[in-house]
Amino acid sequence: MSHAAVTPPYFATVRSAGDRPAQGKNAKAKTARTRRSSGGAPRGFGGERKEPRWQCVQGCGACCKLEKGTAFPTPEEIFQDPSDVQLYRSLIGPDGWCIHYDKTSRTCSIYSDRPYFCRVEPEIFQRLYGIDKKRFNKEACSCCRDMIKSVYGSRSEELESFDRAIKSASSS
Repeated sequence: MSHAAVTPPYFATVRSAGDRPAQGKNAKAKTARTRRSSGGAPRGFGGERKEPRWQCVQGCGACCKLEKGTAFPTPEEIFQDPSDVQLYRSLIGPDGWCIHYDKTSRTCSIYSDRPYFCRVEPEIFQRLYGIDKKRFNKEACSCCRDMIKSVYGSRSEELESFDRAIKSASSS
């Protein structure tokens, strides 16, 4: 499988029945909903759409929940290099969380030396998923929202905190 064709980041894409792009009149409705929910002003209202600006929110750690269950792709479906699969799997603790994630402080004990695939950076998204730098912020924000919802829930303080941080970063 070519990672260049994968959008949004495959590791954060929740599988659903069908898993295909929207088509027909439902696609237009979905696009309109996406525009409205993206934080920018809808077209035609005089406001300039502001693209989200991704940033990590301390105390979240949703991305450190490595065993994501059947709703998410497996490491074998994500990585082409078997050594990446092996490294990823070696990081999964018995509870499904990364062995380097401290749940008490909600920090990574190897943050400065973490594997490349743990880094949310434009170059990594380009390399692994074929997402260009222009689309990085939007895709990274979407990815984080999906991960936070799957780990903490759609009404969680973690999601609210992330959305506040993104709104603040995007308006500055």
